[in-house]
Amino acid sequence: MSDDVKDAGLVAMISGILGGNKRADNVAPPPLTEGPPTVPSNGAEAEAAPTAQSKSIKLEETSDAAPAAVERVEQPAKIVTTRDGKQLLPAEAIADLVLGELRKLEDFPATGASVTVYGYRHWNAMITFAPFSTNFQNATRFRQAMPDIVFKLRRFVELEI
Repeated sequence: MSDDVKDAGLVAMISGILGGNKRADNVAPPPLTEGPPTVPSNGAEAEAAPTAQSKSIKLEETSDAAPAAVERVEQPAKIVTTRDGKQLLPAEAIADLVLGELRKLEDFPATGASVTVYGYRHWNAMITFAPFSTNFQNATRFRQAMPDIVFKLRRFVELEI
């Protein structure tokens, strides 16, 4: 690590300690959009259909040849709901939802942000930033928006244990 990077990190840390509270007071969280959350697609749905079609074509072409071992295509998991109608999701899926809502905010970093979901009945979320991924004012703004996002998502999602 170069001396310039170390110096910049020390300056950022010192300015955060000495002048951090003054900057945090002036920042207001952005307004949130209403509506149920959308689960980010990991591309599994897009890949499942073509592989099933290509396997059926291969089976038709090789019907005269010796039978080959056929791999099964995994069916997507059914969405489990509670009595209240909330989706029951694991912590990783809820963290993806929270991160997806945060990515809708202006100036949210493309990389370097991590969301951790913890708790049980009233789950909560925590956001951490990698060094130099964002500035202090934006990080404060995103942290102030986090309780509103969690409150909104709790109406639709419950943590699976």
